[in-house]
Amino acid sequence: MILKRKSGERGHADHGWLNAFHTFSFADYQDPAHMGFRSLRVMNEDRIQPGMGFGTHGHRDMEIITYVLEGSLEHKDSMGNGEVLRPGEFQRMSAGSGIRHSEFNPSPTEPVHLYQIWLLPQSAGIQPSYEQKRFPDHERYNRLRLVASQDAAEGSLRIHQDARIYLASLDEGHSVNHSLLPGRHAWLQVLKGAVMLNGQPLETSDGAAISQENQLEIVASQSAEIMLFDLI
Repeated sequence: MILKRKSGERGHADHGWLNAFHTFSFADYQDPAHMGFRSLRVMNEDRIQPGMGFGTHGHRDMEIITYVLEGSLEHKDSMGNGEVLRPGEFQRMSAGSGIRHSEFNPSPTEPVHLYQIWLLPQSAGIQPSYEQKRFPDHERYNRLRLVASQDAAEGSLRIHQDARIYLASLDEGHSVNHSLLPGRHAWLQVLKGAVMLNGQPLETSDGAAISQENQLEIVASQSAEIMLFDLI
């Protein structure tokens, strides 16, 4: 069973400095039919204007994933981390028992385009932590590259949830396949381009909730970048 979440159906908030689309309920956008999928709670596509960003604020008990498509994002947190996230880099922040951070577009001229993703952790009150890693283009070129997992397999970032997150950049006509074990589910987010998921078309910024499917075939109908979540 594949349930599409079309990009135009998402919640939308334009704050001037921030143009945000919400796949699931978030902030002022509340829809009881779209509160998340499995452990996936937030899927926000954000565009932040030059020199603007999210001031210092707090989180608890959430696995927060950030992936930049264009531009750069400056991160600072209460653990003393200070990094700039660029395309091809993947950031994981476990809020756990409590963390404060800010996210800011350091460019005076260029906007930043990013996805901010939250997953519910398996347990509350863990020690906060932060990781950031670059995954070179060739490692995800026409293949699924594991970028986050519970056991940090294959050099991926460690998340505190039974989930595996993959990235892939696909040339037109190329495909990737993924097997789902019994009882597991998946979410596919099309970051760029267009694909066919088990014969069903998805375009830029579309998502799909996947259950009761053993095999996934993802074929790029045009050059595409995708993020795939394997979830309990």
